[in-house]
Amino acid sequence: MKAIYFTGKAGGGKTAAALGIGLKLRDRGLKVSYFKPVGFRRGTVKKDDDDVMLMRDVFDLPFPSEIISPITVNAHYLTARFMKDDKEFFPRLENAFKKCAEGYDVVLIDGSIEPYVGHNQGLDDFRLAAGLGAATLPIIKANDDFDIDQNLFYLDIWSDRNIEIIGAIFNNVTQAQWSKCNSIYKPLVEEKGLDVLGVIPCQVEISSPTVAEFFDVLHGEVLAAPDHMNRLVEEVVVGTMTIESALGYLRRAPNKALITGGDRSDMALTALETSTSVIIFTGGLYPDVRVLSQAEEKGVPVILVHEDTYTTVENLHSVYRSIHPQNQEAIKIVKNTVDRYLDWDKVFSFIDK
Repeated sequence: MKAIYFTGKAGGGKTAAALGIGLKLRDRGLKVSYFKPVGFRRGTVKKDDDDVMLMRDVFDLPFPSEIISPITVNAHYLTARFMKDDKEFFPRLENAFKKCAEGYDVVLIDGSIEPYVGHNQGLDDFRLAAGLGAATLPIIKANDDFDIDQNLFYLDIWSDRNIEIIGAIFNNVTQAQWSKCNSIYKPLVEEKGLDVLGVIPCQVEISSPTVAEFFDVLHGEVLAAPDHMNRLVEEVVVGTMTIESALGYLRRAPNKALITGGDRSDMALTALETSTSVIIFTGGLYPDVRVLSQAEEKGVPVILVHEDTYTTVENLHSVYRSIHPQNQEAIKIVKNTVDRYLDWDKVFSFIDK
């Protein structure tokens, strides 16, 4: 049995990469399983992890959620009860992993939202990969030079821990970063003696979150167009400036979420004349009825939250796109994209050795 530990930052496409590779390996006749040792819960509502539901459905796994993902954390997980159970964590993870691995050729292990999460309890990606005997496959999302610095730092840690690195994958690479990724970022990884298994372009259909996923985090009130919560959000614009100053941003940003105070109906009405997916009013202030009427007519959801604009923007940092089992088109896009852009000879050489 081979275990592949997918690691990287939130929103980098770890699960999508694991899904695409898993589907390819299954087509090759291998039995594929999935394990997510440390899940992440967004918001306060307890529900099954989206990634767990996806992988269990796609690979027809017989395990319940608490076996596939035995530990769940959030940004405030260090409670007295959690700390009391800390000595039981790894044995519980190890037992769950053995159940997910028994009888399978390959286990895809999905890392945490960031490699360092859970470090104080020995639950970070580095120690879990070593403890589970997995080789790692870092998924790199580099929006800027600081991001590549961070990822190169992580690669050094993997090497220092003597954990096998299958290779690295650059994922969700935007058109603006495509040239720099191939000419500068990729050689920096290769200089460390590592293979780059692929550079995968950003696919808006699977990388951009939906309005519904914004709503899941914000827990606000939908004031208009509740039937259009599946619209994609590609950019976020904070409307705190004058209309004259904002107009250029509003026109340039496609499929955007506008975040502004409820007293800025002028900003919202202007945004509705451009490519806008959702308007989020902050501060608990209800907007002018003209905004709701026009938004309903254009099919643009309007969400009201009671937090201020700064807090709302901070809350949205945890939003990333989840692929749902029912979305067969997204699953097909993932499979075709990974099939096209990955060096499969290198992947298969790890599986076959």
